[in-house]
Order: sequence, then C-alpha cells, then structure tokens
Amino acid sequence: MPRKSNTRSAQGEGSIRQRKDGTWEARFTIGRNPGTGKQIQKSVYGKTEKEVVQKKRQALAALDNGTYTTPTRMTLGQWLDVWTSEYLGAVKSGTVRTYKAQIRNHIKPALGALKLQALNAHSIQAFYNSLQRDKGLSAKTIKNVHGVLHGALEQAADLDYIRFNPADKCKLPRIEKPELQVLPEDKIAPFIDAAGQDVYGTLMYITLFTGLRESEALGLTWDCVDFHKGMIHVRRQLQRNAEADTYLLVPLKNDKPRQITPAPAVMQRLRARNIQQKRDRLKAGAAWDNPLNLVFTNPLGKNLIQRTLVKKFKEIAAAIGEPALRFHDLRHSYAVNALRSGDDIKTVQGNLGHHTAAFTLDTYGHVTEEMQRDSANRMEAFIQRQKSS
Repeated sequence: MPRKSNTRSAQGEGSIRQRKDGTWEARFTIGRNPGTGKQIQKSVYGKTEKEVVQKKRQALAALDNGTYTTPTRMTLGQWLDVWTSEYLGAVKSGTVRTYKAQIRNHIKPALGALKLQALNAHSIQAFYNSLQRDKGLSAKTIKNVHGVLHGALEQAADLDYIRFNPADKCKLPRIEKPELQVLPEDKIAPFIDAAGQDVYGTLMYITLFTGLRESEALGLTWDCVDFHKGMIHVRRQLQRNAEADTYLLVPLKNDKPRQITPAPAVMQRLRARNIQQKRDRLKAGAAWDNPLNLVFTNPLGKNLIQRTLVKKFKEIAAAIGEPALRFHDLRHSYAVNALRSGDDIKTVQGNLGHHTAAFTLDTYGHVTEEMQRDSANRMEAFIQRQKSS
C-alpha cells in the first residue's frame, strides 16, 4: 500500500514520497524565484525509495558543482542533439548515421520544436500516422523511426528529464511480410552463365551458394578463406563512411562471427579469384592498393562499390527474364535451395548468421511445409507399393 506521509530531508532539501501508482518521488530545491522568492523545486522518480534517494543525491551534487541543467526548457530537437552526441558511444558508427538521418529527415521537422516535457503519446501517434498517410512511408520505416525516438526518450526518462517515455503507448502500423523472392531453379544456370567469370560474376556466384550478405561478401578478406580446410570465416562487413567518403571493415550485423563450409565448387571459384587477383597485382605494380586484403577488388586493388555491384546484378537479372529480383534475393535463394537439398534448419540458420533457428524457420517455413508434403507423398507411394506387393 502506498505510503501517504512524506519523509522530510534533514537539510530541508525537499521530500521523498511513495506515489499512488507505487513508484517513488524525491523533490529537491534548485533555487528561488527572483521575483517571488519562492523555492523552485524539481522531482526525480524511481521504482524504489533507494533509487530516488540516489538520484536526488546525484542531482544535488550536480547543483553544488554547477553541472545541473533544468530540462523543462529543453526542446526535443535539443535533446536529440545531446543524445546522439553523448549517449551512443557503444553503437556502431553506421547505425549512428542511420539514427541521425531519421532524426534529420523525419523527427526534427515534425516534433523538434516541441518542449521535451510537453511531448505526449497523442502527438507522437499523430506523427507516426502522418508518416504513413502523408509521406507514404512503409510500416517498417515507421518502426525504425519509432525505435530512434523511443530510444532517445527512454534515455531522457532514465535521467528524469521526463517522468516516463510517452512513446511507450503508441501503436505502430502492422508490418506486412513481403512475399519471398528467389531465383527460380530453372534460371540458376542461365544466371551463372550471364554473370560470367569476372570479379562481379564471382561475387554473385559465391553469394548464391553461401548466403552471404552483400556487405559480408564485399568485406570478405583472404585471411578468412581457409583453402586447406575448405572453410570461410565470416567476421566482418564492408561499410562506407559517407562523411569521410572512405570504406572500412566493421563488425557483423549481429556481432556474431560464424564459419561456413561451402561446396567444393565455391572454394574452386575462390581459388580462381585468388590467382586472378595476383595477376592484377603484378600488372598494377606500384599502383596496387588493397590495404584491407579484400577478396573482391578492382584491377588496382580497390574495393568494389555497392551501387555498381547492384547495377550489374540488375542487368543480369533482366537479361534472364527476372527483372524484379534484388541482390538480397541471392541470399534467400541459397537458403531455399539448401533446405530443399536436405540441409536441416539449424545448419541453414548457422550459415546465414541468424540469431535463432526460429527466425530462420519463420522466414523459410513455406519451404519446410513443401518438403513435409513431398515426404508425405513419398510415404504414401511407399504404402501403396506395399499393398500391391
């Protein structure tokens, strides 16, 4: 039962009380109104009395050393600037750039001028609705915008700049699962022929038969290719730093390195690629520049450019009558063909680098359903043969 009486602090620095909802509040004085002489009080909140006592001590210490800031005048835009510059140190640089783009393109124009403490669930919900209704953004994009705004507001709530996160109560549009696209089995051979044997064709071939992500293939390095054991270690991905216009190797999407054992034909293509790159290096001489030790490079050792790769892929897809295919569909094609060839779901999950087999099964469940029906038909044929014998 909530405690109704207040506990006064010894120095008259405010009070601590348990609120009706069971949470705790600690009030403290930050000064006096110069016009009226009345005390100016602020509050911190927490789930336990111990928590608010600690927060209050931190606030009073900040008052003493001159670092305390009153959040009531801060706009959402100002807080987002603070959040992105001070509280995302553990986030990958590419992710931070994505966050900043969401803030710049969507959040600040609509909500940036609002006072941080004036934000409520209704105003945020209206913002999300307008992104879908007026801007035509997809449900997935709106979910990404929500993730950025929610994260920033959650930090503000942790610092007691706001009492709670108003984005908690918002309803997001339902994400419709897109129909999975794969390279049809009868188009695989024509695709391989059209892709050819050059560096782009080899990269597409490797992707089709390993399920590597585009950035993982572009960032594959020779130290991760073990010809002796016939294995590929997937440890990093290639990422462009748009601000510096440079490319660098960064951790994987889920920070979980993996190793795969591809078909011998895949390793053979990589051997051929290794030989070709050595020829390119001899020909380039002093102009050779491959500091990252990348597998897929241009004749001078530079990394391949993602948009050029995608352009070439689209040309090949159109040439074989599949213009709607995306480069990422090569990864889907690998997964589907691996399952149809008899690989178990756990093996496919590991090769793809998914967090769980459940996610892999959810994504490619239709394939396993087809396999189960085929298995049932084979068993039915077996049973009928027994009846007739």
